[in-house]
Amino acid sequence: MQVFRTQDAGHKPTEVRKNSLPLAEEFPLDILLVEDNAVNQKVALRFLQRIGYRADAVGNGLEAVTALESRHYDLVFMDLQMPIMDGIEASRQIRRRLPADRQPKIVALTANAMQGDRELCLSAGMDDYISKPVKIHEIDAAIRRQFDNNGKASSLLDNNQSGSSEA
Repeated sequence: MQVFRTQDAGHKPTEVRKNSLPLAEEFPLDILLVEDNAVNQKVALRFLQRIGYRADAVGNGLEAVTALESRHYDLVFMDLQMPIMDGIEASRQIRRRLPADRQPKIVALTANAMQGDRELCLSAGMDDYISKPVKIHEIDAAIRRQFDNNGKASSLLDNNQSGSSEA
């Protein structure tokens, strides 16, 4: 089962770039992808490559915490459901262990973007989330949300635009 896809069936591909520069030139970032599924990991890394990034990847939350303790990353794309240590616990550990000047933005990758997930991600210290199946324009949009305000980070979670339906 492929969790990432490049476009919706029957729809034209979404234009990812607002200008002619790759997103990575507009926002140069060190990115860590935390995903346990090898196919999903390869697809996400390819999406990031298409917008100009060369990201590092690890397979679980414990490896993510270890990687972040040894190297600075600006942004982490974090799967929620993984073996050894899930994305929620890994995010909590990252927020507890790293000094303020080394804290990355953390964007959850979740198969179930429901209201409960929003609160869970927020309480764990995550800044945003993307629902699976992830699309390239959603990765682009998440990066822009976090880094587009002249260095001021913005959060989809803080803006209460989590994608939950209104009654």
